[in-house]
Amino acid sequence: MSGVAQIIKDKLGRAFQGANIEIVDDSHRHAGHAGASAGGESHFNLSIEASEFAGMGRIARQRLVLGLLAAELAGPVHALSLKLRAPGEA
Repeated sequence: MSGVAQIIKDKLGRAFQGANIEIVDDSHRHAGHAGASAGGESHFNLSIEASEFAGMGRIARQRLVLGLLAAELAGPVHALSLKLRAPGEA
C-alpha cells in the first residue's frame, strides 16, 4: 500500500477500531485532470463498514470521516469517494 493510502488507513483504523476499511488509489484514472498528481496518490475510493456509523445519517458519517482526514484533504488528496455503512447495511 502506498504512503498516502497507508496514512489514511492507519488514521481511520485508530478512529474506527475493528472496522472493515478498504482504500483504492484511483489516481491513474484522473491523469492529466486538474488536481491529479504526477506521482498518483491524489484520488481515492474509500469504503468503511464501522459500528460507529450505526444510527448516523449519511451526512453525519461523511462529516466525521472528512474531519478525521482534514490534513490529507488539505494536502495530497484531491478527491475522495466515500462509501460509509454500519454493519448489516447494504
